[in-house]
Amino acid sequence: MNDDFQADIDAIGRIDAVPMILDVICRTTGMGFSAVARVTEDRWVACQVLDSIDFGLEPGGELSVKTTLCDQIRDTGEAVVIEEVAKDERYASHHTPAIYGFQSYISMPIVLPDGTFFGTLCAIDPRPARLDNPEVIGMFKLFAELIAFHLHANERLALTEAALVDERRISEFREQFVAVLGHDLRNPVASIQSGTRMLLRSPLDEKAKSIVKLIRGSAVRMSGLIDNVLDLARARLGGGVVLDVDEAEPLKPTLIQVVDELVSIQPDRLVETHFDFEDPVKCDRVRIGQLLSNLLGNALMHGAEDSPIRIRASIDGDAFELSVSNSGDPIPLEAQEQLFLPFFRREARPGQQGLGLGLYIASEIARVHGGTLEVASTHEETRFTFRMPLAR
Repeated sequence: MNDDFQADIDAIGRIDAVPMILDVICRTTGMGFSAVARVTEDRWVACQVLDSIDFGLEPGGELSVKTTLCDQIRDTGEAVVIEEVAKDERYASHHTPAIYGFQSYISMPIVLPDGTFFGTLCAIDPRPARLDNPEVIGMFKLFAELIAFHLHANERLALTEAALVDERRISEFREQFVAVLGHDLRNPVASIQSGTRMLLRSPLDEKAKSIVKLIRGSAVRMSGLIDNVLDLARARLGGGVVLDVDEAEPLKPTLIQVVDELVSIQPDRLVETHFDFEDPVKCDRVRIGQLLSNLLGNALMHGAEDSPIRIRASIDGDAFELSVSNSGDPIPLEAQEQLFLPFFRREARPGQQGLGLGLYIASEIARVHGGTLEVASTHEETRFTFRMPLAR
């Protein structure tokens, strides 16, 4: 394999979202194989793969491009969707399904913002699958656009960094890029969230509901990541985390909504809440909700799955206190010293690794409220505690 193709494989490998995208595709469609492929006039190379049907391809694996449908997609720029080969007039006698033994197939072109064709986002399965509908096709289109955006942005970033020698200019460019990235992702994520809310209000069978909830959970997580990324950009560019303090509106409904939203993503996890305080609390309700969301998300990611997560909020004297605790392996002391730094990431379960910004943003929210965020971790319990003076 030449260096150019290895560079393409490495570029896809650097996009942290790709494994999650392939997992969501397989879970949503029920298909057993999904991949991001680099496709040229004479080569088809797998860059990233999720294979639960023993198709036999790994990153770097190659197929003869003339035996694939991706060659056609490269020429036309149009997606190909086959729900059941045996009933499809166009593809029932086509050589590609016969060679690879699939019944269902979907492939979406990945086109870079400058119009360059990179390859395809595709999935196959030996069984039929329901694919030819706006929800699945729209999901594939969005994911293909996200991959193309990352590839193009990473290439631009690499070229810019090569031209910059001043460390400060490099840092500022990165933060501006992050801010633009966050803003550009807000609209498609908001559309997904709005669509899933509408679908959940419609009559659906249990399988459809579970699929919609999975998509909704991914959108909620992406929305949280975008918020953290934008807050990082504001902090690094001098604006800092901005507060909108409201003395009239109650805080408790916001905390309850945050917990309900995250629990709906992982309904098998037990989360116990005890909110023992009287509203109103003088604070930025949205920011405190974001702080709780980041702490609870961290507990869901790293806490023991068979033990409850406990959330407590109370007023102690002249201070408001909010804590999130979970069981699990204690955090080493050397790691505790870096927990609240941006981009510090602890080991997480496969597919759940974040950007390493949640605790940093939570600590910034605590700081601008005049409060503190501290961690205590033992073999019995890990507890994060936010404490904020009420008279500021």
